[in-house]
Amino acid sequence: MNEIEFQDALLKKGIQISDFQLDQFRKYYEVLISWNEKMNLTAITEKNEVYLKHFYDSISVAFFHNFSAPLKIVDVGAGAGFPSIPLKICFPNLDVTIVDSLNKRITFLNTLAAELELENVAFHHDRAELFGKNKIHREKYDIVMARAVARLPVLAELCLPLAKKDGFFIAMKGSGGQGEVTDSTKAFNILGGVVKNNYSFLLPNEESERNIIIVHKTKTTPKNYPRKPGTPNKQPL
Repeated sequence: MNEIEFQDALLKKGIQISDFQLDQFRKYYEVLISWNEKMNLTAITEKNEVYLKHFYDSISVAFFHNFSAPLKIVDVGAGAGFPSIPLKICFPNLDVTIVDSLNKRITFLNTLAAELELENVAFHHDRAELFGKNKIHREKYDIVMARAVARLPVLAELCLPLAKKDGFFIAMKGSGGQGEVTDSTKAFNILGGVVKNNYSFLLPNEESERNIIIVHKTKTTPKNYPRKPGTPNKQPL
């Protein structure tokens, strides 16, 4: 997917990006590739592949949920900034927080944000389990997001504590996402979430399966969750 195809594909979904925003994506690619030579940010480096599998794929969540309002979102384990930075470029009104356990990635994100002239972004070096216990952040976000970080029962424990009541946890998954929803019933019940929608679609050109699971936070998460670092992954709910 080249730049023109990328712009046209978004326009077909009702998302119009300006020349300035297109230039931001161009700089994003350049910074990503430059830093990727020093540290492992992505295995996908070919330009058309990055535009399809990282940029377009990240923005695809906005085909199914409204991001045009000035929402406060947190991206758990964003790595190189996916999906929240592409969303921030398309929807500048978003207030974006990213939490990641590797400090080198936080350094990259700070450099990226400066290069792209992004405002209202914050990057935190922390374990998601500890971040979710922090009173400054716990149950403060309209949307909590995660893309390809862990299985859904684990993600639910890392993410739902950060969503405010009546907010949303959105998980972006590849093939197999439907089965993970079934495996997460117990976790959602404990943590206060209810699956609102489960969308499945094919990524353009290569037609690989994607699943977007939108969970509505209907009640407060019990204060003993998330459990201590490492436990959610070792002993999923």
